[in-house]
Amino acid sequence: MILSDILYKVPLQAVSGITDIEIENIVFDSRQVKNGSLFVAIGGTQVDGHNFIEKAIELGAKTILCERLPEVLQENITYLQVENSARTMGLLAANFYGNPSKKLKLVGVTGTNGKTSSVTLLFRLFRKLGYRCGLLSTVQNQIDDEIIPSTHTTPDSVKINELLHEMVQKGATYCFMEVSSHSVVQERIAGLHFAGGIFTNITHDHLDFHETFDNYIRAKKGFFDQLPASAFALVNTDDKNGKIMIQNTAARKESYSLRNIGSFKGKILACGLFGLQMDIDNREVWFKLIGAFNAYNLLGVYGAAVLLGENPDEVLMQLSDIQPPAGRFEQVVSQNHIVGIVDYAHTPDALKNVLETIVDLQEGNQQIITVVGCGGNRDATKRPIMAEIACKFSNRVFLTSDNPRNEDPMVILGQMEAGVSSIYMNKVQTIEDRHEAIFEAVKIARPQDIILVAGKGHETYQEIKGVKHHFDDKEVLQEAFDEIWKK
Repeated sequence: MILSDILYKVPLQAVSGITDIEIENIVFDSRQVKNGSLFVAIGGTQVDGHNFIEKAIELGAKTILCERLPEVLQENITYLQVENSARTMGLLAANFYGNPSKKLKLVGVTGTNGKTSSVTLLFRLFRKLGYRCGLLSTVQNQIDDEIIPSTHTTPDSVKINELLHEMVQKGATYCFMEVSSHSVVQERIAGLHFAGGIFTNITHDHLDFHETFDNYIRAKKGFFDQLPASAFALVNTDDKNGKIMIQNTAARKESYSLRNIGSFKGKILACGLFGLQMDIDNREVWFKLIGAFNAYNLLGVYGAAVLLGENPDEVLMQLSDIQPPAGRFEQVVSQNHIVGIVDYAHTPDALKNVLETIVDLQEGNQQIITVVGCGGNRDATKRPIMAEIACKFSNRVFLTSDNPRNEDPMVILGQMEAGVSSIYMNKVQTIEDRHEAIFEAVKIARPQDIILVAGKGHETYQEIKGVKHHFDDKEVLQEAFDEIWKK
């Protein structure tokens, strides 16, 4: 594509060189540069792309986009100076791929918890409604039945536009996308045209990146600030920050609620281990999902579908037949009727929501046994809080390793143990090896007991010292059930 076309409506501070040259691709990692690349130098706290401009030119880059021009400008190289490289890259990527987000209806979901469940439900719902759809989520990216593995909550802006372009090429008319707070701050959604945005909730998370809770709120709010007047902004008003999200948005303001007045109103009528009965806008429906947190997800998805023009009765009928996403309150039942639940809950609020749901379902002498850890190189302040929550709602607790990444697992576990008060000490056991911890939980379980394995959910790996080892909580839980029960 010709550079001058890629620069359509892109604000530039300075241009040196010609713009009628062919661009083969847009990259911000110098290792991906090839002949004819446009290299984007993005500043960062750990790595500054400006330091790799010369290397990019050596590898074949013909155009450099940067915030600071090099002291010496090479001949036959075009330099583009801009105020914000990351934001501009999004605009360039959108132009390069023909602005695919304007050729389908793109709906973003943001919030601490419920993003993956919501976008997955929307994707499955609209496919059942007869549409070709795309999905961008933590678990996976998908175009109808074609699954594309996912490594980040939100990919970089070039990859997003590439995926959206592929979706358009394959006939998709909708795409449902998780929008993380990181992606807003890092300008990964710059240049995208959203048809709507959904806010689920906001709780304690990612303070390792945002540093303060106020910064975290502003990051989430930044998504709604960017929505156009043609879009809808649908927020959960049972979360006190719901109204804050839409204070400055140009989008149409809508809301959903289980406890307050909202554009879309729901009520939980019954909740069991195998389903959820709700009243939604005066229609009684049975869903296969479980728990109050899923009641919010279902209500938000229903509201979004109606705002996108779908028939309310048809939406509820199709939603009632949808299974929960992988690793979200996913059940494994042993031959002797021990109920195992695998859930991605990796924040204090998510863990509390899942355990409160289990407590509500608890009958007679059922024990609740929780296996939980915290990830390394992430917000350390939530570690003692999560241990405290696990103890409060469980009869027995096994603290174990999650994805330690580059941290010492025992240091993480020590920080979790700091949240265990003396009254809970006799119910807690620390076992670093996650496989062993799950097996120990199964060994002490009795028929009808409930074992929650929390933190990793859909993940099929455990990251240790930069290496991902195969590890699937559901797989290990089933293995423990089979092996221990047979004994």
